Amino acid sequence: MGVYEGRRAVVIGGTHGMGLGVVEELLAGGARVLLTGNNEKNLEEVRGRFGPAVHAVRANAADLADTDALAESVREHLGGIDFLHVNVGVSGLGPVAETTEESYDWMFSINAKGPFFTVQRLLPLLADGGSIVFTTSVTNLTGTAGMGVYSGTKAAVRAFSRVLASELLPRGIRVNTVAPGFIHTPSGGFTNATEAEKAEMGRIGDEATPMKRHGTIAEVARAVLFLGFEATFTTGVELPVDGGLGQSLH
Repeated sequence: MGVYEGRRAVVIGGTHGMGLGVVEELLAGGARVLLTGNNEKNLEEVRGRFGPAVHAVRANAADLADTDALAESVREHLGGIDFLHVNVGVSGLGPVAETTEESYDWMFSINAKGPFFTVQRLLPLLADGGSIVFTTSVTNLTGTAGMGVYSGTKAAVRAFSRVLASELLPRGIRVNTVAPGFIHTPSGGFTNATEAEKAEMGRIGDEATPMKRHGTIAEVARAVLFLGFEATFTTGVELPVDGGLGQSLH
């Protein structure tokens, strides 16, 4: 019997990168998984790879109609949720002085509004004693120039998670966050970046990280699932997975 046998898991943003890594670990452990994505090509690739082992739903995290439809899909296919991983985010670089309203709204709509209302809509389906893990970012701590809006969105998610941890104590639902640093993912952590830009940011990331390397998707997935299932006396925390980047290690 797998370690997650009989568990019902929902992964928001599970078609690629860190979210997909979590999905892979859940399936290997025997969980029933429903995942979401907003890119039809990625969704089709996941369906082709995993077949009926997963239910893949197209959902834009910033669209409340999609979120309501997602809740119905969860009710229909899983009946409830034991573990919810909320892993959504887009990023754009630029100093505060040059940030446009359009860019600000884009990031806050997906990165902050999306997770907030996704959890709100799915709360009635969460089993008592279950758990939620959000993905935040090392930028909550670093004050990195050019990432003012993105950092603000992830700090908002961190604040939401702490309030939820308090509000859900009576139901025994634990709420925590994982804060990745530089991780090897297809996007490199930067939405719409060119290959050259990703390569340069990769070089900068390795240089800035005290452990002098990027983390792996598997390392993030293990941290997510530790908080989700094993850390049974832990709630309201943010676990850095950043090679020491946000920890002032020099």
